[in-house]
Amino acid sequence: MIAVLVFATILAILLPAAGEARAAATMVSNIGIFVLFLVNGMRIRRSEIARGLANWRYFGPLLLFVFGVMALGGVGFAGLAGTMLPPLVAIGFVYLGCLPSTVQSATSYTSLAEGNVGLSVVGAALINIAGVLISAPLFAVLGGGGAGGIGSEAILRIGLILVLPFVIGQVVQDRVIDRVAKHRARIAWLDRAVIGIAVYVAFSGAVEQGLGRMFAAADWAVLVGLVLAMLALALAGAWGTASLLGLPRPDRIAFLFAGSQKSVAIGAPLAAILFPPASAGFVIAPLLLYHLAQLVLAAPLAMRLKQGTHQALG
Repeated sequence: MIAVLVFATILAILLPAAGEARAAATMVSNIGIFVLFLVNGMRIRRSEIARGLANWRYFGPLLLFVFGVMALGGVGFAGLAGTMLPPLVAIGFVYLGCLPSTVQSATSYTSLAEGNVGLSVVGAALINIAGVLISAPLFAVLGGGGAGGIGSEAILRIGLILVLPFVIGQVVQDRVIDRVAKHRARIAWLDRAVIGIAVYVAFSGAVEQGLGRMFAAADWAVLVGLVLAMLALALAGAWGTASLLGLPRPDRIAFLFAGSQKSVAIGAPLAAILFPPASAGFVIAPLLLYHLAQLVLAAPLAMRLKQGTHQALG
């Protein structure tokens, strides 16, 4: 995933899509997003959704942390960024805070840390489903005006490109889920390809609007510093919340990764739908850096948690 994001960003800088090429790339991106959410609807079992909804002691606080605490944290960091960075980049912190968790990486690192993998899978999946419906309206309330507002046309596009294919996937799931399960590796590449195209389209617009001229080296340093600070506070907040809830250690580990990590798989496609290309690249800049940072830092953190679990048992 890191390689895909870096490649898409460099390609947009060197060969940005403009004019008719951008319109074609946007259409390809939208088709890819539709297919991706159709497949997601096929592979997330309805029984898992029901089981997760029944575990409100875990899922309820996780939902509030991801879309409450993290969203308000994004507002706070946007205020700090607004004094030093372009407004669209600053509002990107609000957008980052409103996004749902990852599924694949949160589950992988929970497994590596010997946490509750089943709970992680169901919790992160439910948060992603909720995010399709919650993230855009929440962003509109907290800071959508900073990126031009979210009108009825954008909500309609979300319904047609994100919600509708997921619902169709759920309806036909019983007939196709076994076949989908056999192609997990190809589906993983579908995820990466769709995200890469969405990032390429977004950053093409930002490059055309002068991203390179607007950002000095010091600005990039400020942005990276703020992103790392937000990630550190997210990790500390998720672990502290799980501890206050009295969750057993394996459940706390699942809560940590599902609560603190943010999904570029939702964020990049959603940005491609919500914002014009001239704005989208600026808005998702904090998200891309946050996602890269969480992937780099999560592995050593998971190993440390694993060692702590062994010491506690020993």
